[in-house]
Amino acid sequence: MTRLRSDLGRELDPVVSIGSTATLGRSMSDLVQIGKPDAPRVKPLVPMYDGPHPGPAGRRPSWLRAPAPVGENYRRLKQLVTDLDLHTVCESAACPNVGDCWNRRTATFMILGNVCTRRCGFCAVQKGAPLDVDYDEPRRVAEAVAALGLRYSVVTSVNRDDRKDGGAELFALTIEAIRKRVPECRVEVLVPDFMGSHQALETVLAARPDVFNHNVETVPRLYFDVRRGSDYERSLDMLRHAKRTAPEIPAKSGMMLGLGETEEEIVDVMRDLHEHLVDILTLGQYLRPSRDHVAIHRYYSPQEFFALKRVGEQVGFRHVEAGPLVRSSYHADACV
Repeated sequence: MTRLRSDLGRELDPVVSIGSTATLGRSMSDLVQIGKPDAPRVKPLVPMYDGPHPGPAGRRPSWLRAPAPVGENYRRLKQLVTDLDLHTVCESAACPNVGDCWNRRTATFMILGNVCTRRCGFCAVQKGAPLDVDYDEPRRVAEAVAALGLRYSVVTSVNRDDRKDGGAELFALTIEAIRKRVPECRVEVLVPDFMGSHQALETVLAARPDVFNHNVETVPRLYFDVRRGSDYERSLDMLRHAKRTAPEIPAKSGMMLGLGETEEEIVDVMRDLHEHLVDILTLGQYLRPSRDHVAIHRYYSPQEFFALKRVGEQVGFRHVEAGPLVRSSYHADACV
């Protein structure tokens, strides 16, 4: 097979199809052309997904082997999180970048407990009856930020569909606590969909986070298996409402790849996000937490992520962070 070149003239690996194991006859440069603003929307050229497929055979590729977490900042943050009875999505979701991020003095705190009320097929966080809301948690998060001298903190949560506001109040209280304790620390929030409540969303935005993040996670066709209980259009609506309510706050969203999406579906989601006023896009490889979770359909190479980054830039995003190990808050401080 001949090697391919991107629109920048860079040589790429001989991969023809980006989102399917079927050969669609499109090169990387074709995909970049599809991403241009004046290009027509395209329909998938492969059969619709009709059930589980086995994940790729063999061991994970070398580019997905993250180094073991070590370092002084990592050890200090791990001990402090334990001492203050806090949760981080870095550990609860088994993020491969935990060592890198903690040593960069950035961290993602997970508030409202570590038990989620939804059962998404991709997520490693515990599911079940939610914990009681701890109104001292915002103070302890701010204490951890101050003790570690964090320059950038991300605050996220499990879904709390048991609460009328979905937990928005505690997001606002946590932002305010961090600002009061460490005024120079920037705060990004990664929120659930609050079941579509604009009022809950506005509660969070009133606390003035530096970045507003809500992930669509995957293409709409795969929502039933991957994000059961969520709704693609509802997520798009929340992102647009956030930007219209607070246009000065960057809006951010992200996708996992490798779940069975096609290349056309990836580009369509990019366009949807851009049309709904999203500024920052993250793209990363889905990694299956266990055999009980949704299977991996394929691994994307670093070259493919590079091509998709170029597509996102041509669609019009202000910043695209794309790579096999990229997660929502990976190098989040460098995106703004």
